[in-house]
Amino acid sequence: MPAALPARDPAVTRLAVPLPRGEATVTLAWEEPAADAGGVVVLAHGAGAGMDHPFLVGFAGALRAAGFATVRFSFPYAEAGRRMPGPAAHAVATWAAVATEVARVRPQDAWVAAGKSYGGRMASLAAADGLIAPAGLVYLGYPFHPPGVPGRTRGEHLARVRAPQLFVEGGADPFIQPTDDFTAAVATSPDAEIVWIPGGGHSFEVAGARRAPEEVGGDVAASVLPWLRARI
Repeated sequence: MPAALPARDPAVTRLAVPLPRGEATVTLAWEEPAADAGGVVVLAHGAGAGMDHPFLVGFAGALRAAGFATVRFSFPYAEAGRRMPGPAAHAVATWAAVATEVARVRPQDAWVAAGKSYGGRMASLAAADGLIAPAGLVYLGYPFHPPGVPGRTRGEHLARVRAPQLFVEGGADPFIQPTDDFTAAVATSPDAEIVWIPGGGHSFEVAGARRAPEEVGGDVAASVLPWLRARI
């Protein structure tokens, strides 16, 4: 995996997001690589963790070590201190607002939408509806269905996502078992690949291997880099 960059304070900005019943303000953390950026990766957090979760921090740090700029952001419910996500429409609107802001600030750069679990699924909904147009999408543990409820799938819209998609999945992730149903849904997409993390759970933890989430995030980033370099 790429050597992590020395820790430094990100450039933190605030962004207004129009919602059906008013306006919310969310936080963005912009971080640059040591050399000229080869593109921008925008990162959304999972349902039960915020934008500063060590996994995302480690993932972003490894991307910057490889020459990509990163932007982490929060959803309105997390910004308000709640643990449970709000309506999907709020998350989709947030993705749309963040995409517009990234294009405004970095008009010369291609960008990729990425997200851990819920954050990635919300990006896919925004892309399927044409509200964001990234150069690609990276899903870090796509939550295809609730654990133990394989009949409640969440992948019908993936066929409408025109941008290339990369699914990074733990082989033991309960959110995608049985994997045959998941891979069949991915196969409906016009341009999609799966990278498997052998033995990995939903957060890419492997039984018997105790590692810090930041280290796990860095290792997962290493598995994404070949795809990113080919797409940007």
